[in-house]
Amino acid sequence: MAALTNSIIGKYTARSAIACVVLLCLASVAAAEKPRAVVIITVDALRADRLSAYGYSRKTSPAIDALLDEGVRFDSARTVEPLTGPSMCTMITGVEPQEHAATRNGLRIREGLDSLPKVLAGHGWETAAFVSNWTLKDNLTRLGEHFDHYGEVFTRRRWFGLLNSEASAEDVTDGALEWVADRTTTASASPFLVWVHYVEPHAPYRFHSEYADRLGITEKDPKRSDRYDTEVAMVDTAIGRLIDGIEDRVAADEIIVIFAADHGESLGEHDYWGHGRYLYEPSLRIPLGMRWKGTIEQRVIGQQATLLDLAPTVLDLLGYSSPESFSGISWADALRGGKLPAERTICYQAHKGAVHGEHDDDRKRSKGLLSVGVVHEDRKEILRVKNNTHMLFDLGDDPAELTNLVTENGPPSDPLLECLGTVSEGLGALDRLTSKKLDDETIEQLKALGYIDE
Repeated sequence: MAALTNSIIGKYTARSAIACVVLLCLASVAAAEKPRAVVIITVDALRADRLSAYGYSRKTSPAIDALLDEGVRFDSARTVEPLTGPSMCTMITGVEPQEHAATRNGLRIREGLDSLPKVLAGHGWETAAFVSNWTLKDNLTRLGEHFDHYGEVFTRRRWFGLLNSEASAEDVTDGALEWVADRTTTASASPFLVWVHYVEPHAPYRFHSEYADRLGITEKDPKRSDRYDTEVAMVDTAIGRLIDGIEDRVAADEIIVIFAADHGESLGEHDYWGHGRYLYEPSLRIPLGMRWKGTIEQRVIGQQATLLDLAPTVLDLLGYSSPESFSGISWADALRGGKLPAERTICYQAHKGAVHGEHDDDRKRSKGLLSVGVVHEDRKEILRVKNNTHMLFDLGDDPAELTNLVTENGPPSDPLLECLGTVSEGLGALDRLTSKKLDDETIEQLKALGYIDE
């Protein structure tokens, strides 16, 4: 009897051991499917068509190219508004400018909004941001509310000013890597999200001579466009170091990497240098890519995407629900090789650069609206609000937007009027909000960045 009992116990023990091994294996697989890090890299004023991955003849971006080649690259991505503060507030909160209230640089988002980092923090993630553009300071945006750590790295002077208003790419990379190192000292450390924003290649386009030979620049006093390319090459080097440094501590297949620009940059097109005031493609179009080795398939997506889509896509990839407030769509199925979503008609907006002075206190948001536009496939329609200028372009046949297809007295389309109505209604409601008056130092910095006219 004892022998029989021992035999039965032995069989159950063996089965239990096997079951435990199976469960441990399943747990291991499940753990591998959940990444340990989300890394969001954004670059200020970066045009997609100045990256080698998007067909540029100069090899400006080997590190970014490698990143985009290992995942999904979006060939028709745009910012919702071509200004740093509004666009980055949209990316983090998942709602449009007329919803989050930061429609112009110097205006803060509403308190208590949901956001990507807040949702992740609710699931036990640690979150941090490292920003290097003055317009992203917490006292101007209120973005610090959404992160455990909000690192403002301002160690370098812009233009010939006396105050530090940005960071070099090296400095912001150092800050981010130091934070990551502190969070990855043990295998049981919490998963983390880190957002790193580089200010280059924002004007004034410094010349980085160490990249001149590689880019074929021989002039001793290079043109602005050439200086811009050396800025792209320099920030590309920093991004390569950032990714390598994080991968030294976290396996590449456990990291979701998102790469984007806050907006593009006009380099003389339509007789305009800079960004913010127009909805032409040079300042609206952005590079956008996502990589999660082993999960996101390598492909190029030609359908329209925006910064609104980043938050819901990341949460969907992680298996978390998005707040109802989020306005964008999730690309998670398409990133895994599934069906692409249907083409959308998307609304865009442009506003005056920054708020300052007493004259801006009344209706600063609705009075700041310059243009609205809609894009559907290759059809792009714009309405300049102040002078009622109506434009229509076929981006397939006319990518430089030189031929206005609007016939005389041609009415705006219903989607464009709907876009205008939605934005205007939101701005009107926001005008009732009070705003923090800018201090003299901030006004000077925003002037240096080109967001305030003298």
